[in-house]
Amino acid sequence: MTHDTRGGSNPVQTVGVPALFVVLWSTGFIGARLGLPHAEPLTFLSLRYVLAAGLLVLVSIASQAPWPRRLTEVGHFAVAGLLVHGVYLGGVFLGISMGVEAGVSALIVGLQPLLTAALVGVLLGERVTQRQWLGLVLGLCGVTLVLAGKVGHAPGTLLGSIACVAALIGITIGTLYQKRFCAGMDLRTGSVVQFTAAGLATAPLAFWFEDMHVQWEAEFVFALLWLVLVLSLGAVTLLYVLIRRGAASQVASLFFLVPPCTALIAWPLFGETLGPWALAGMALTALGVALATHSRDTRGHNAAR
Repeated sequence: MTHDTRGGSNPVQTVGVPALFVVLWSTGFIGARLGLPHAEPLTFLSLRYVLAAGLLVLVSIASQAPWPRRLTEVGHFAVAGLLVHGVYLGGVFLGISMGVEAGVSALIVGLQPLLTAALVGVLLGERVTQRQWLGLVLGLCGVTLVLAGKVGHAPGTLLGSIACVAALIGITIGTLYQKRFCAGMDLRTGSVVQFTAAGLATAPLAFWFEDMHVQWEAEFVFALLWLVLVLSLGAVTLLYVLIRRGAASQVASLFFLVPPCTALIAWPLFGETLGPWALAGMALTALGVALATHSRDTRGHNAAR
């Protein structure tokens, strides 16, 4: 499949879709904060995967979407799903539940764009320009400023920190794997395979290590439905669309905007204040993303196709 990644004149594609992705992805941390007090992390995620897969099965049948016919396709989709959903979400949820502060967790996962930029040349043949490297570094500095006032002195438990590092590795390798091996994946049926794979890996762990008790209160139901409909179906679909359309390093740089956007959303909802350093960090992050997502040389985009 060929995708035109040139600068384009359609503002909806060049600005609107990435902006919508950042906003929706950022709400995932809000949903986790609302839901985790009512269910243990792996149990919460298992329910999320089951509901997401079930809804996508209905959508796929109703729209007569094509199912993968080769086992190699199913295998690639499953591996990407395990990395993007199972390892990333599992690592973040476990890390926070083990005592890692949300700010520390976000900062660890916020290293993804730099890790992606270091790997795309070897794995995908994409060229990262000096302008993009500058943008990535500025983005990391901006995220650090935003989170500086929220990161406490204790990094949480050692296992929790390791879980967050695993989440970083999962989302980084998962997005690269998705671009390399799942470029032609139907987003409906392919996502069924991915959520099923993540669920099959997560549910046994929840059964063995958790009591699987859920407090079915309104707050938990809202958080679960939000994470399934808005995050697992909406934001993940946008992520895969962006991966198909653009260079992996450019798509990854959008994740620098997630912590600042999350802070903005949490401000009116939970009363978390934003100081001058946080506001300066948001401006610096926006500048870094603008540099990292724009390149005059598009030859590197075509190398991975």
